[in-house]
Amino acid sequence: MKEVILKIDGMTCSACSNGLEKYLRKQKGIVDVSVNLVLAQAKISYEEPLTLNDLERFIKEDGFKSLGIFHDFEEKKNKRSFYLLLIFAVLAVILLYFSMGHMIGLPMPANFNPSQNPISYTILILLLTIPFFVYGVDILKNGIKNLIHRMPNMDTLISLGVLASFFYSFYETILIFQGRTELVMSLYYESVAIVIFFVKLGRFIDSNRKEKTKDALKELVQITPLKAYLKEGKGEREVTIDEVKKGDLLVCKPGMKVAVDGEVISGESYLDQAFLTGESVPVKKKKGDQVLAGSINQDGYFEYKALRIGKNSTISEMVRMVMEAANTKAPMARLADRISQYFVPIILALAVLTFLGYLITGSSFGTALNYFVTVLVVACPCALGLATPLALVISIGESAKHGILIKSSEVLEKACQVDTICFDKTGTLTYGNLKISRIYYVQKMKERDLLTLVSSLEAKGTHPIGKAFLTLAKEENYDLAEVSDFKTLPGIGLEGNIKGQKIAVGSHKLLAREKIKDSYQEVEDKFRRLGNSIVYVLLDQKVVAVIGVKDIVRDNSIPMIRRLQKQGKEIIMLTGDNEGTASIIASQLGIQEVKAEVTPKEKMNFLKELQAKGKKVMMVGDGINDAPSLAGAYLGVSIGGGTDIANDSSDVILVHNNLKDILTLFDISKRTVRNMKQNLFWAFFYNICMIPLAMGIFHPFGLTLNPMIAALAMTLSSLTVILNALRLKIPNRKEEENV
Repeated sequence: MKEVILKIDGMTCSACSNGLEKYLRKQKGIVDVSVNLVLAQAKISYEEPLTLNDLERFIKEDGFKSLGIFHDFEEKKNKRSFYLLLIFAVLAVILLYFSMGHMIGLPMPANFNPSQNPISYTILILLLTIPFFVYGVDILKNGIKNLIHRMPNMDTLISLGVLASFFYSFYETILIFQGRTELVMSLYYESVAIVIFFVKLGRFIDSNRKEKTKDALKELVQITPLKAYLKEGKGEREVTIDEVKKGDLLVCKPGMKVAVDGEVISGESYLDQAFLTGESVPVKKKKGDQVLAGSINQDGYFEYKALRIGKNSTISEMVRMVMEAANTKAPMARLADRISQYFVPIILALAVLTFLGYLITGSSFGTALNYFVTVLVVACPCALGLATPLALVISIGESAKHGILIKSSEVLEKACQVDTICFDKTGTLTYGNLKISRIYYVQKMKERDLLTLVSSLEAKGTHPIGKAFLTLAKEENYDLAEVSDFKTLPGIGLEGNIKGQKIAVGSHKLLAREKIKDSYQEVEDKFRRLGNSIVYVLLDQKVVAVIGVKDIVRDNSIPMIRRLQKQGKEIIMLTGDNEGTASIIASQLGIQEVKAEVTPKEKMNFLKELQAKGKKVMMVGDGINDAPSLAGAYLGVSIGGGTDIANDSSDVILVHNNLKDILTLFDISKRTVRNMKQNLFWAFFYNICMIPLAMGIFHPFGLTLNPMIAALAMTLSSLTVILNALRLKIPNRKEEENV
């Protein structure tokens, strides 16, 4: 199965995006579709033999246009639109002056006074209206085209109202030329022009406001530079990013950005990589260290080898994940889509019923038409369609800027429902920067020999405890041995063969597995009281040593746990470590419930039990050993650095390795859901109030609308939703330091 994100041109309201999504889903070979009105994109999953050309043909058949695969955000050029809007604003004022000025006693040239020269007046108003038809031709074309495709949208409503008013007025114009000059006061040309103008004004404002929703996503895209310096012999050559190939040697000078992910070959410098790690303090990079695209070189000169380029780079992976999340739909958004699907046909039916109702009750054709047009123009599927996508796009983009990568917009709805949080211990609540604290020798052997054997085996594994041995091996320059027949023992440890000896390391469960009598309880208890995790070392199925490895609690873990508990969250620690060490760490953190010595499978089963009781469980882990639990939880959150962002098991990745970002996630989730509900409320409230008013139901109370005011109201309703969504903002990291 293939997946692509295409840029779409021609969508103006939720009826457009819903219609396109519905049409594409019907096509054979298309597995899934999600159309985003705000980003003007369609995320399509499809199978062969379908090709990109087929997808673009389907989009064209439905009345829209594909602008190709999404690669980058283009700066929208709004100057031309602004000047056109300004010109037509002046024309609109002139038109309103001549068409309505005489009603309020404004001085009027005698040649264009409707009571003195009705024919001259009619010709002038008609001539002033025609440019507005040219200005709004895209609305009319789109509206009629969607009606033909049986997928009416907002443009269809506007087009029907505008064309009905224009042709009725044109019919009356013919009668005026034939001598029926009294009809001059029942022309609707100004309504046609002003409705088009207000719709265009609304589109211009919408476009500018919606561009702001993409700012956070644009910042991600623009982190990496467009150029790089390629090392060639003794010189260097400037090349574009697209020209860089894996293995190329690149140069980075002071003030420049690192062009691609790579490894330092020579030189050293301090790099600012706050965009990815959240650390404001520059990090020193020297030979052998990894550098990430977008990092800013502070003061040194170094050369680095390109390792991950283009779509494989860390920042590209971040952009891909954020874009895919923005193109998914949360349950609330899907609800709004279902409602929008029926909205336009219902409005069309109400407009026709209103028109017929007034004719049947004896009103003039002109009066009935006026109400018909007003109902069509006042209805606003745009506000309804923008209510949820705007809030989601802003929140996902802002979250990414703060190092919280959300893989699906559904996460933002689910996070605020979480009532139970299960934390892994090592590498999550603690730093995972373990150090060897104690060694108890069961058999006599040299420390270097023992630790070389253990480090060689741990080099093959991924558990955080192994880092303690690998760090020591690097510091002491151990010569690691070749390991054969390597095997991971889930929840227990590792085993393999080194120089003909079978070696195994792990928890005390190793003893039960190898059927060795546990005679080391006193040693374990002593090590545990000091806060150590226990590692047994076996050679040829005999215990040779017991090693104590110590970790420390993350600085921000304690206040974060307290805040979560104050919010009413149930906190549980799940760890494969021994119960003594787990209890010591839990007591430091203030966690009451601990499940120790559990395998990955047992963790997952425990989560299932909690969820079977109706709990909404969030699992927080390091994304390596906790993969099954992260995937099985109601919401999985992994603590992962920049190079680990492709973790497929979790729903959320905390790039900064900062647990306080969990509080930020809950906060933005709560405010996003509240914002979406507010937007939906105002969208529904507007239509519930304005449609009956447009139908003339409140006419007996002196409350009526005309098409021009209806168009202005429609524009303001969309603007209200957009401005409300733009209020969403994640507190900055400095504001969060007092957690």
